[in-house]
Amino acid sequence: MILSHLSLAQFRSWPRLALDLDARPVALYGPNGSGKTNVLEAISMLSPGRGMRGAPPADQARQGVGAGWRIRARIGEDEVETTAPPAARREVAMNGKPAPQTALGALMRVIWLTPAMDRLWTEAPEGRRRFLDRITLSFHPDHAEASLGYDKAMRERNRLLRDQVTDPGWYRALESQMASAGARLTANRLAALDAITAAQDESTGFPAARLRLMAGEGFADDPSEADIAGRLAAMRPRDLAAGRSLTGPHRADLGASWGAQDMPAALSSTGEQKALLLSLILANARALSDQPVLLLLDEVAAHLDADRRDALYDQITALGAQSFLTGTGPELFAEFAGRARRFAVARPDTASEIREAD
Repeated sequence: MILSHLSLAQFRSWPRLALDLDARPVALYGPNGSGKTNVLEAISMLSPGRGMRGAPPADQARQGVGAGWRIRARIGEDEVETTAPPAARREVAMNGKPAPQTALGALMRVIWLTPAMDRLWTEAPEGRRRFLDRITLSFHPDHAEASLGYDKAMRERNRLLRDQVTDPGWYRALESQMASAGARLTANRLAALDAITAAQDESTGFPAARLRLMAGEGFADDPSEADIAGRLAAMRPRDLAAGRSLTGPHRADLGASWGAQDMPAALSSTGEQKALLLSLILANARALSDQPVLLLLDEVAAHLDADRRDALYDQITALGAQSFLTGTGPELFAEFAGRARRFAVARPDTASEIREAD
């Protein structure tokens, strides 16, 4: 099952775009601002959520807020459409029938790496938690539902805390919902880390990371529903003082270290941090070898030396996963010649244009 056709209308810099695709990797090159990343972002919208940039649908329209856009795709035998009508929420349809966003996760596992993620190991835990949850979602499509359920119950509990409500009956019902969804979240995260750890391979030229779910004071590594409910109840006085929930899976963090010295990722060089990220992305795809996987690697080649660039292209070829890469010039993909389709992207005026280079 592959993405065999993609068409865009009024999405970002593309008034129109139609691409017929096959299983070969695709390399898009062109100057900064030409619209390469916009293609990858559109593909990322074929998965649940806000895509690789995390932008609200209104900000993705070519004509600006208040306009709309449309993405159509053929994935295997399925026709998929996602749209953002003017001033409306994003909609999804599969084979002509309305569908929830979560249905997209069952079609194809979409995995991405962007330049913004280069700061993953040094930024706040929230970014690493999002990264972990994207990985987890690729293994467990129901992870999004558990996350939504947990967040909804926590928002209601936080409202009670801010309003200084003390009736335990209100809290028990919400804490039961948080505990049920939270146990699923944590169990899914732990299982995903186990799968990634088992799929890493240092012979690929990329370092293997030792991964752990960091809990801290939030006890975010405990998948026991009863334990989560008990801690939420015990923490009510402290949470009332803070006006928010201080413990639970929403406090999780991802820890990573590597090498004989067990070097923390946050203290590693920029190059090694990038290599660790790529190692995890490749391991993620490798662990999903029995599923249709689509890799989106934005501006990744420019940050690698020639040897690691060769290793990356070899790994992409060996994986067999449908892949899309971007870079500023064709020289970055010279080693990919004969194995990938290469497209030149330009933006001579206000709209992006594309042509196949080979």
